[in-house]
Amino acid sequence: MILSCNSCEKKFVVPDNAISASGRLVQCSSCGNKWKQFPINNQIKSNEVKKKSIPSVKKINKIVAVKRKKPKKKTGPDLYSPEYLAKKHGIHLGEEKIQKKPTKIASVSFGFYNYLIVFSAFILLVFGILINIEDQIISRYPNFEIYFNYLFETINNIIVIIQDFFYNLY
Repeated sequence: MILSCNSCEKKFVVPDNAISASGRLVQCSSCGNKWKQFPINNQIKSNEVKKKSIPSVKKINKIVAVKRKKPKKKTGPDLYSPEYLAKKHGIHLGEEKIQKKPTKIASVSFGFYNYLIVFSAFILLVFGILINIEDQIISRYPNFEIYFNYLFETINNIIVIIQDFFYNLY
């Protein structure tokens, strides 16, 4: 049995027993059109044979080849042409310049522990300066004496806590 697509008029050869009396849903492999195909009656079939000889498979393939649409040629520049790449992206093909990648120098990060050491050294420096100029500050600003006493008492308490921690470990 020869089926013809209603949309693109492509012809297909299908075995007679493939389509039952209740019909079958078929799809055109060229355009994707779907329709329900019922079997062709013998009377109509015999009339068609008398009027027109059934084309062979080779003739059908020729018909199909003629009716296929040719793809449209794209307008504009080829996206991979050297001219387009040079103009749009600055990529020059054909030049034999070998660009060396810059060697990456291993950057050394300062790190958490280095910051901790620098911070504690800074704090020790500030406290050392305060201890040395404590008498001069108190002579000019007598109200600061209370604050210095509290500060140095707190520092002594922290030192005692650290010493007790290490002595109690053993």
